[in-house]
Amino acid sequence: MTTLTSPTQPAQRTAPAPAGRRRPLQRVTWSSRLVVNLVLVLFSLYTLLPLSWLVIAATKDSQNLFGSPGFTFGQLNLLENLTELFTWEHGTYLHWLGNTALYAGLGSVTSVAVSFLAGHAFDKFDFPGKERWFSFVLLGVLLPGAVTTMPLYLMASSIGLVNTFWGVFLPGLASPFGVYLARMFCKSYVPKELVEAARIDGAGELRIFFAVAAPLMKPGIVTLLLMTFSAIWNNFFLPLVMLSDSSLFPVALGIYSWNSRVSADPEFAHLVVTGSLVAIIPVIGLFLGLQRFWKGGLGAGALK
Repeated sequence: MTTLTSPTQPAQRTAPAPAGRRRPLQRVTWSSRLVVNLVLVLFSLYTLLPLSWLVIAATKDSQNLFGSPGFTFGQLNLLENLTELFTWEHGTYLHWLGNTALYAGLGSVTSVAVSFLAGHAFDKFDFPGKERWFSFVLLGVLLPGAVTTMPLYLMASSIGLVNTFWGVFLPGLASPFGVYLARMFCKSYVPKELVEAARIDGAGELRIFFAVAAPLMKPGIVTLLLMTFSAIWNNFFLPLVMLSDSSLFPVALGIYSWNSRVSADPEFAHLVVTGSLVAIIPVIGLFLGLQRFWKGGLGAGALK
């Protein structure tokens, strides 16, 4: 027989947990936040301290650079150091900056265009062996750049591209990681229904890419452009192997050549430091100028 509870009988309630039991959870939360904040502070210092030292060191001449503490300002010779940097050996540093801007600017734009065209083709076209070809592209992502430098040098030597602009420029156009990233962005941002609708309307494939797909993939294009520009701007090993003519040097290789002369002539030390500071300014400026294009979800709501 089932026992019925009287309406007048108060319902049983679970006794609230004592307040003392919540304190260990609060202590764990507080300690975990402390650890996370401490790790973030350490990473911030790891990032900012070298840059801070570079800015401070650029205000010193070579004598104060070696004879004073690292994080103390010198006699504020930054303007004098910049003047000497840009006029040294008839403006060779400005020539190196121009070479680097050409390598990185033209190379990054061309590389991104090739990568997104290939990524769009891998995602929106069906052709025999598509996934096998894409797997072959992914193999290139697993190979570090240093492994392919010597084969590239031998290939360039066989066709006469060593110590030329093209020997440094052409290898940077092929980016397996760029093709992979472009396909992922195309798959996420460009619905197939939009492409099919454009084809039904009679648009050609190039027009579909530039008028429909590319605007939707603008965040991915800007992201890959920044990554590629930064990689080519800071590229060192490939120009070191390919080039022997100093008039073709990028700025990273030019600063390295100056740094190799510091032991014999310490007067080059402040040129190396000031040149390193100037060399990172274009990359920082490009990141700050293009960050407003880093937006997601541009394809959301494109279809009803």
